Amino acid sequence: MTHPSVPPVRVRLFAGLRERAGWGERLIHLDARPGAQRTTAADLWGQLALDGAPGEENAELPATVRVAINQAFAAPDSPLAPGDEVAFLPPITGG
Repeated sequence: MTHPSVPPVRVRLFAGLRERAGWGERLIHLDARPGAQRTTAADLWGQLALDGAPGEENAELPATVRVAINQAFAAPDSPLAPGDEVAFLPPITGG
């Protein structure tokens, strides 16, 4: 259960991840109950089923996908706080 005054986490997908998922940005409410385990970026990836078939939860975050929290690169196991912005970035190629 979430509290209405707790700001959601803004999730952003870029490039091929956005195309594959069919969306680029979503607002997700985290469990804000006192004593609740903090959600990590990797947990959020699994909840959104971004690596698997629709409805398939608990997909693992691929090692090649970078995570940014509040516009700074972060480890996938970094805990999230209400109001954070989390971005998932695919490998970047170019020449």
